[in-house]
Amino acid sequence: MKNGQVVSVVPAVAVVSAPWMENAWALRQLRRAQAVAQAALAAGHHPFGALLLAPDGETVLIEQGNVDSVNHAEAVLARSAAQRFDADFLWQCTLVTTVEPCAMCAGTQYWAHIGRLLYGMSESRLLALTGAHAQNPTLDLPCRTVFGAGQKPIAVWGPVPEVEEEIAALHRTFWQR
Repeated sequence: MKNGQVVSVVPAVAVVSAPWMENAWALRQLRRAQAVAQAALAAGHHPFGALLLAPDGETVLIEQGNVDSVNHAEAVLARSAAQRFDADFLWQCTLVTTVEPCAMCAGTQYWAHIGRLLYGMSESRLLALTGAHAQNPTLDLPCRTVFGAGQKPIAVWGPVPEVEEEIAALHRTFWQR
C-alpha cells in the first residue's frame, strides 16, 4: 500500500485467443472450481468454489472456497482480487464459479471490476435444492439482472448443462443432510 492506495504488480500473463468461447475450456475450468468446492466441503464449509483466471484464460490467480453464510467464495475472491490487482487488469480476468453468484457476490464482482463470469449451475437450481434451508436462504435473483442494473458490461456465460448435475450432486448431498 502506498499513500493509502493498493499498489500491485500485474503478473506477466499474455492474452492468447478467446478460450472462454470453447465448451471444452469451460468444462475444464468449472471442474477446477468444483475441486475447490469439494475442498471447502471437506473443510466443513458450504460446497461452493471459485477461481480467478488471468487474461490468458488458464492461469489461476486466486482459488477460494466458501467461508460461511456471509463470506461467499465469489465475494471473498473478488475483494481479495481488488486488493491485489488493478482494475484494468481485472477487467480482462474471468471469475469461474460452480454456482451463479448471488446478488451480493455479483455486486462485489461488479465493484471489483472483474470483467467476465463463467458459472456452472443457476441460482434458481440451487434454490430448488436448498429450499428454505436456514444456512442458505437463496435469492432467486439472476446475476445478469444485477449486472444489467450497472454501467459496466460484465460478460456472463452459464449455466453449463454438461456440469450442472455434478455440481448439483455435491449440493444435494450437503443440503439434505
